Amino acid sequence: MSSDFGNDIITISDEDGNDHVLEHLDTIEVDDAFYMAFLPAEMDEDDDDYGLVILKVLEENGEELLTSIDDAAFEEELYGLFIERLFDDEEDEEDDAEEEE
Repeated sequence: MSSDFGNDIITISDEDGNDHVLEHLDTIEVDDAFYMAFLPAEMDEDDDDYGLVILKVLEENGEELLTSIDDAAFEEELYGLFIERLFDDEEDEEDDAEEEE
């Protein structure tokens, strides 16, 4: 996905019917399954508490569905992978900006 135009914004509903607007940050594949990382779209950019939401992509009847991850240890592992990738991307962008100056 190109970030030239910004990230994708989606709205999901939880089991209680509450809508949540999320900004898609990244997708990774682990053990033949895809996982997507999101941030709440209304999050303060200066907030150091990353409210990263990680959801598993399931395909059902040809349609992609997002579901929560039941294994807390695996979710923590995924969190680490996403944070590493996201901060590596930020460092690459900073290096590119310094080279342009």
